[in-house]
Amino acid sequence: MSLLPNYLEDRICLNVLANSVENAKACYEAAEGHVVLGVLSKNYASDEAAITDMKSYQAATNNALSVGLGAGDPNQSQMVSRISGELQPQHVNQVFTGVGTSRALLGQTETVINGLVSPTGKAGYVNIATGPLSSQGAAGIVPIETAIKLLQDMGGSSIKYFPMKGLAHKEEFKVVAEACANYDFYLEPTGGIDLENFEEILQIAVDAGVKKIIPHVYSSIIDSETGDTRPEDVEALLTMCMRVLS
Repeated sequence: MSLLPNYLEDRICLNVLANSVENAKACYEAAEGHVVLGVLSKNYASDEAAITDMKSYQAATNNALSVGLGAGDPNQSQMVSRISGELQPQHVNQVFTGVGTSRALLGQTETVINGLVSPTGKAGYVNIATGPLSSQGAAGIVPIETAIKLLQDMGGSSIKYFPMKGLAHKEEFKVVAEACANYDFYLEPTGGIDLENFEEILQIAVDAGVKKIIPHVYSSIIDSETGDTRPEDVEALLTMCMRVLS
């Protein structure tokens, strides 16, 4: 099983939630394999239950598993690290302070680990206080360059920029994208991204020269009745990715 996500043109890999193994498989096929499927640790009562179930997702999608926190819940940080060390997925979601633990337990450098930072309302600065305790205190506002270098020190692969709130933080996001390009770091925009704003957000990251981009599109493409991510929407996202890269 490959530890590396399958990027479209070595540049973009989608990240969507999977409601079941069947849903994961359908979305994987709709994205022609250029996707990692998010499964949330918060949905499991124990590490053992998560590991057992997530293995079936790995088997169905050539290991295109993204181990998730669950709505960015910092209290899931340790569980994500433990189960990721066991599962060796292609992608791990982490709060800023959990990145080093995840990388150490994975024991290899290929799996993508993101580190969650939040917008501050001031271009060029991000909040890194996203951990279980730090998120309860005063904001930890640092230059985006510092955040990237700290994540690199910890073995992180990418900035998870959350919440995007669609295009609400567009100008801030541009500066983040430029910094990621300058420091050879990956970028993962997430929060409030839908079929309407996806292409513009992706275009910003591509135009900035970001090496690898993993946009997260979650609730906006989930069927409210079934809880499944709609494969036809994943297909539409893939088409937009191709258009941006053309």
